[in-house]
Amino acid sequence: MKRRLKQAAVAFLVVFAAAQLVRPGRANPPIDPGRTIQAHVGTESQLAAVLNRSCRDCHSNATVWPWYTGIAPVSWLMVYGVWKGRDAVNFSEWAGYPREVQSALLIESCQDATQGTMPGLYTLLHPEVRLSDQDIETICAAARGAEAAAH
Repeated sequence: MKRRLKQAAVAFLVVFAAAQLVRPGRANPPIDPGRTIQAHVGTESQLAAVLNRSCRDCHSNATVWPWYTGIAPVSWLMVYGVWKGRDAVNFSEWAGYPREVQSALLIESCQDATQGTMPGLYTLLHPEVRLSDQDIETICAAARGAEAAAH
């Protein structure tokens, strides 16, 4: 029994070490400040502050990559999450979305925040990104304003 446990531990260590050789790209694309949502709502707005604190790491090109994101399999999960997040909405590329899409994205962001699906499990490692009721209201007010402007 002791021998099998030792073999399993060695096998785990070998697989873990080999996994470190698979290094997904963690690069941030360049940011054109004129294309960001902050350029459109103003850097002093509450919305910009909420998005920067709670959404930046997954939904912008300004992702902060902590040390643990260099260790597999966490690195794989984080890179995948950022890829999916940027694909859903990228606040660094806000100017690239048509006005109707911007409105729809803010409405969806309001719904996700209200339902608690965003920022999701990321809050386990980063409790500072949790959205307060005021943060959610800020996002939803921006969504209502964008929806009214689109119609």
